[in-house]
Amino acid sequence: MMGTNRRHGEPTGRLRRFFAAREGASALEFAMLAPVFFGIVFAIIETFVAYAAEQVLLNANDSMARMVRMGEITFDMGRPTDVDEIEFRALFCAELVALLSCSDEDSEVAPRLYIDVRQLANFGETADVLACPDDDNFTPGGKQTTNIVRSCYRWPIIVDYLRLVSMLHGSSSNTIDGQNLVATAVFRNEDYP
Repeated sequence: MMGTNRRHGEPTGRLRRFFAAREGASALEFAMLAPVFFGIVFAIIETFVAYAAEQVLLNANDSMARMVRMGEITFDMGRPTDVDEIEFRALFCAELVALLSCSDEDSEVAPRLYIDVRQLANFGETADVLACPDDDNFTPGGKQTTNIVRSCYRWPIIVDYLRLVSMLHGSSSNTIDGQNLVATAVFRNEDYP
């Protein structure tokens, strides 16, 4: 009786031994799953940090809006509480205690924080000014006027899967540099003295 014996050196024998061996299975599984696992962990951490930064921005915006509403900060009224755009920005930046920073005016880096404070004719006009501003504006109204205080911070994104996917599909020109963190307060000023 003649049989055919395959030697271990043949390609099918090597493949069988490779798939039958279990010594390095855990290491191989870890190597395959680790990038996905760490990518998800980093994305969760980044989401948490961005949320905390947004809360810092919201608190600063609310604090400054309260000062404008109560007449502690005024503009062009001939009062000791009058401030201009640069002074208001400095006061706003002092409220940002963690995670966010204001760039210097002399810096070559584009600022990430934009502040828009303006008087509105009525509350219905709010919908017309909700997009992030591209420049600072400080023109609040006086007593019993309707005002809006908006701040927009361009938060950089590190773990950006959507940008990677869009670049793979050739549409990288439409992506933004980070995520906009936005805080808005619309109010009517008090009848302060």
